[in-house]
Amino acid sequence: MSRLAAWGPPFPAAAREALHDPQLRANLAAATATIRDRRAGAVGEVAEWEQLREEGRRIKARTLGDLDAMLERLERAVVARGGTVHWAPEAADAAAVVLDVARAHGADEVVKVKSLATDEIELNERLAAAGLRAIETDLAELICQLGGERSSHILVPAIHRNRGEIAALFRRTIAPGLDSDEPADIAEAARAHLREAFLRARVGVSGANFAVAETGTVCVVESEGNGRMCTTLPEALVTICGIEKLLPEWRDLEVFLQLLPRSATGERMSPYTSLWSGVAAGDGPREFHLVLLDNGRTDALADEVGREALACIRCSACLNICPVYRRTGGHAYGSVYPGPIGAILTPLLRGPGEADSLPYASSLCSACADVCPVKIDIPRILVHLRGRAVATSRPRAEGAAMRGLARVFADERRYARAQRLARRAQRIGARSGLMTRLPGPLAAWSADRELPEVAGETFREWWAGRGR
Repeated sequence: MSRLAAWGPPFPAAAREALHDPQLRANLAAATATIRDRRAGAVGEVAEWEQLREEGRRIKARTLGDLDAMLERLERAVVARGGTVHWAPEAADAAAVVLDVARAHGADEVVKVKSLATDEIELNERLAAAGLRAIETDLAELICQLGGERSSHILVPAIHRNRGEIAALFRRTIAPGLDSDEPADIAEAARAHLREAFLRARVGVSGANFAVAETGTVCVVESEGNGRMCTTLPEALVTICGIEKLLPEWRDLEVFLQLLPRSATGERMSPYTSLWSGVAAGDGPREFHLVLLDNGRTDALADEVGREALACIRCSACLNICPVYRRTGGHAYGSVYPGPIGAILTPLLRGPGEADSLPYASSLCSACADVCPVKIDIPRILVHLRGRAVATSRPRAEGAAMRGLARVFADERRYARAQRLARRAQRIGARSGLMTRLPGPLAAWSADRELPEVAGETFREWWAGRGR
């Protein structure tokens, strides 16, 4: 498996299919509008919001600029508090740690906190191949797992489903007696299903929203409480943390625990904010393993423009505001990281020549940059990655076409002849003043674009006809 596996066809084909699903668009429109309104209200309460954003940007820039030293500092702090640190250059290395810990505890299953990092490395699939079952405990992740689907949103993985669809899924799987589609009843069915798993769990797996280099503290924020069950009840806890999730100092949490909940869920603070440092006698797991995941991050860090994407705190505000995401949904991006941030993060993690269509999944309206809590200039990185894609994988036909056009435009007589030819040829595909269907190999280009008709005469011809 690759660093960041791709699912399904490239974005253009996947998006075209998604646009023909009216139920998907209705579900997305309702959910993203609600989240956007809540975020706007929560942000509007903070007079110094822009100062907080700037401080968040500054802290993340400092982290990425001195990442190697901070990772070593984090390792020392975790070990000093009784934890074990594992370095995972690739996805398989991180999954192997979870597998080894589970086997050491005689476990045939693990309970999981919602974690994009574990989705990125396809942990569930890797464990299943070794005979272990991973149980998703986040409600939305559980919905996706039961439905055999991938997550479609960074924060709300099942945003593409409405409550009627979810209730029907539960009746087919974990709650055959469920006779309601009320959210409280759906949540109660999930709670009853998960409670036994929590009580028998020997190993828990989590991601990390933040890891503090100064103290070795890991932080997870969530809304349901399932995460706290996973991180406190099992005998052993394995946290898989992307190396970019670091914060230098304990006091930096003050900034990010204001930025994240308001940007993500429109709340002043998350209902559950769990922090732990190593292990403590008689309190929580007896073993703590911190897996520091690279999986392409150091390569992204080496990109002077793209490295800024590693500052992302996974709030999903850019998804909820993006006109492209709101119409295509997350599955069209073919990655665990959808939306504007996914359109830059996925190609950076996969490397040049991979996911080259994703940077084009944007109108460059800059709404994503306006709402980003750490001021990532997403449009700038999108343009940068488009340039990289052209430099590394421009189709030969496109290059030949551009050279031909350059030759035509460089000579006045050739240009005039081309105009006359285009005027005659356009009769094939022109409709209501627009050219909507170009012939032959150009048909693929016009499938998603249209041009105004070539004028009946040029200005020079009109001027000459007046005897001037």
